[in-house]
Amino acid sequence: MPADNLPAASRDLRSDALAIWRAGLDAVKAESLTRNALQVDGAAIEICGHPVSLGEKSQICVVGGGKAGGAMAAGLEQALAGTVVFDRLEGWINVPENCVRPLKRIHLHGARPAGRNEPTEEGVRGSLRILDMVAGLNADDVCVVLLSGGGSALLPAPAEGVRLEDKLAVTRLLSAGGATIQELNCVRKQLSRIKGGGLMRACTAGLTIALIISDVIGDPLQSIASGPTVPNSETPVDALAILMRYAGQSESPPPAVMEYLEQKAGEFSPDAPEVPSHVFNHIIGNNRLAVEAAAVAARELGYEVPDPQADVDGVARELGEALGAQCVAVREGAAVSGRGICFLSGGEPVVNLVKTDGPQKGGRNQELVLAAVNRLWDDGMARIAILSGGTDGEDGPTDAAGAVADSELIARAKAAGLDPADFLSVNNSYPFFDRTEGLIRTGPTETNVMDLRVALVSSQAS
Repeated sequence: MPADNLPAASRDLRSDALAIWRAGLDAVKAESLTRNALQVDGAAIEICGHPVSLGEKSQICVVGGGKAGGAMAAGLEQALAGTVVFDRLEGWINVPENCVRPLKRIHLHGARPAGRNEPTEEGVRGSLRILDMVAGLNADDVCVVLLSGGGSALLPAPAEGVRLEDKLAVTRLLSAGGATIQELNCVRKQLSRIKGGGLMRACTAGLTIALIISDVIGDPLQSIASGPTVPNSETPVDALAILMRYAGQSESPPPAVMEYLEQKAGEFSPDAPEVPSHVFNHIIGNNRLAVEAAAVAARELGYEVPDPQADVDGVARELGEALGAQCVAVREGAAVSGRGICFLSGGEPVVNLVKTDGPQKGGRNQELVLAAVNRLWDDGMARIAILSGGTDGEDGPTDAAGAVADSELIARAKAAGLDPADFLSVNNSYPFFDRTEGLIRTGPTETNVMDLRVALVSSQAS
């Protein structure tokens, strides 16, 4: 809608920031992304350009996992509804419990409680069911794999002789030692039947097509949901070296893990793995798509959008401070034309946690916005609004997707005697925004392409 035709209530910066953010979110809705990946013309079906040819007794088996799994499955069912193959469609997708809903042909399995992003025994049960299904297919069948962010925790399938408790113990050991997420994933993939290409190797279908919504910077296929449908370039030797590097700093690795990896390392062949010719992986949604859609919406509202950036990493607090400083510099510089300036970026920064005995609640998006508020505390946020939110509707272990701040929020905070520096110093952003009406609550969005940030600086005339 052109800016001149907007109702007065929609012209304030906070409403504009939310509208721009939601436009980015709408562009990566998993249901439509999946539906649009299929082209159906009568009996002719293509999935991402691959013709799907089925015999009289062939079936389409749909498996996978992730926060977007339920919506992806619904979109696939919608695309195939009314076709001659719909009755030969079956599937099983592991999703968070609050994303379970009834579908006609594909079963959605609650593999973990809402808000608990770690593997569970129920997730193991669902993953083993998926492995059994794909191992029972034949050369005339088609397997469609639906993967999205959160899939790693939702698809646990410990290797033979390794228990889920052993894998969790390894995760605790590595995390306590300061291991990177890449090191964690290297070890976890070696201990899984489904990750690191395990699902691909187990599948006996004649054609396997993975539709993937990326929640990882740069869209590396090996990292999204820990790469169930791509070969693993990391080795058991690599995993052993990582474990030995961190062993003894807090606790020792479980004996079953060490025994399994040592045996696997002894049998390891250095031949480079390749993707089989009948397996195809397609990214159908990512952070850049959300950022680009948000930029279109911002321009339609009358904002100038200089150099929108996707896949940005860094430290949340530092990014927030820099964004606040950038907004002040624009506001105090040359005259801003049109409706104003919109700075757009996306990605997934990290939070450096401090040790404290006090409350510590929040997420990376809330911390980023709080850092911006702290930077602008003395300068004020007149003509400025800053928003950061997770496209999955989750920001840390909270019920919020993120936060939005403007001049009214700062006024409320000062009236309540709240100092952002006090909350920021202990990573306790949630209570600050909860008391100042700055939280963004969407509930589960059933998609996940990391975070999207919107910073607006209005012109003097707006």
